[in-house]
Amino acid sequence: MKVLFKKNIRCYSGLNDELVYQAFRKGRVCIGRDYVYPKLTENNHMKGKIVRNLASVYHDASEFYIDDLKTYAERNGRENTPKNKLIPTAFALFLKMMYAWYESDPEHIDLTTVTVADIVAMEAPVKTIAGAVEAEFLPYIRVSADLTAEIQ
Repeated sequence: MKVLFKKNIRCYSGLNDELVYQAFRKGRVCIGRDYVYPKLTENNHMKGKIVRNLASVYHDASEFYIDDLKTYAERNGRENTPKNKLIPTAFALFLKMMYAWYESDPEHIDLTTVTVADIVAMEAPVKTIAGAVEAEFLPYIRVSADLTAEIQ
């Protein structure tokens, strides 16, 4: 439905009082509709399981590994991130790395159940940040050879 506001408000965009407002035609037309919570699918639940498990793996990793990941995130932000974009956090890069590792061998890697011990036992390249960069699971940076702390 088309919405008209009082008191010199031409247009509004966002969620307010269970209605979603959208601006069109450079702010000259405002449309409102009822807010409907999206239906969660099986894929949403699977992604939730994966992220919860990877968060526990991240917290179980050694503090030196996390420090290396934070150092990598800082260097990556300086070298690979445009000035007008936000720098990815260490955890975001950890998730990216783990998904890239999964894509390299989906038959043997299950991100819903993987543990730090599994990563070490499989001699995975993600065991060190330098190994992940070398395996191209993380974007290349000029200096990554010093990021050799193991995950356990």
